[in-house]
Amino acid sequence: MINYIIRRLVYGVFILLGVNLLTFVLFFAVNTPDDMARLSIGGQRVSQEAIEKWKVERGYDKPLFHNVEHTGTQAWTDTIFYQRSVPLLRFDFGFSDEGRDIGHEVKSRMGPSLALAIPTFLLGLGVSVSFSLMLVFFRGTRLDFAGVVFCVVLLSISGLFYIIAGQWLFAKVLRWVPYSGYVEGWQSIRFLALPVLVGILSRLGAESRFYRTLFIEEAGKDYVRTARAKGLSERAVLFGHVLRNAMLPILTGTVSTIPLLFMGSLIAESFFGIPGLGSYTIDAINAQDFSIVRAMVFLGSCLYIVGLILADISYTFADPRVRFE
Repeated sequence: MINYIIRRLVYGVFILLGVNLLTFVLFFAVNTPDDMARLSIGGQRVSQEAIEKWKVERGYDKPLFHNVEHTGTQAWTDTIFYQRSVPLLRFDFGFSDEGRDIGHEVKSRMGPSLALAIPTFLLGLGVSVSFSLMLVFFRGTRLDFAGVVFCVVLLSISGLFYIIAGQWLFAKVLRWVPYSGYVEGWQSIRFLALPVLVGILSRLGAESRFYRTLFIEEAGKDYVRTARAKGLSERAVLFGHVLRNAMLPILTGTVSTIPLLFMGSLIAESFFGIPGLGSYTIDAINAQDFSIVRAMVFLGSCLYIVGLILADISYTFADPRVRFE
């Protein structure tokens, strides 16, 4: 197991190098330092002197990959790629184009993102699994048919509809929760209740149909028929056998997403005014702030690799037959 984890971590380093390079190339394929300067300063009628000054202050006056003005290693180190992307490998996020410490912003915004993501993840998983087990328990009945139709309807509705409809109903009509915003402490529950509810509903249809298919497939296997033949109740069969043996595909989709909870929700945080990492990333994309964008992409890649490793490790706990050599 230790050798397997070490090997996966080594693979992860090469993946991060590739993601870092690809992010850099894609960003500067559609943007130039001059475009970034014009957007930051404001307007197309900015003088070239102001643009050059902005580039010099932020280090964008250097070549992208190779500096012909130098020789040796300095020809590669005195470039935008080396000075902006290589420090990421030691988790030095540096400063944004506006001069703010990205590492400090990540730490301060991680709390609101987790406050939204963790309840949405845990409650959503519990509701989806419970709803799927209920449909399997009553499979072949009108309740099962109605539940499948309900899942299809949820799948057919855009996630933005849940946000807009939820704000209209619960914030404007009933006035149970605020439209948007966020405060620290227990008062944040009033601001997080609606985003959490929207997150659960938006994922209920897809996850319930997927879990229902898994459970029905397991329910038709020989060991389940043997358990029923021994006189076990349907509830004991579902929870003691079907659910346990369907954990591997469930763990694949859940455990691997746990580290990504730190990254927040791009859409929900933006619409509900939650100052998390998701809205931070959206604002950076709109402002074409390359420093923040590449830091968020790099951090997301790191967390995703960790999530996949955690998912592999969790297999050994769900199924003792799984071993990694």
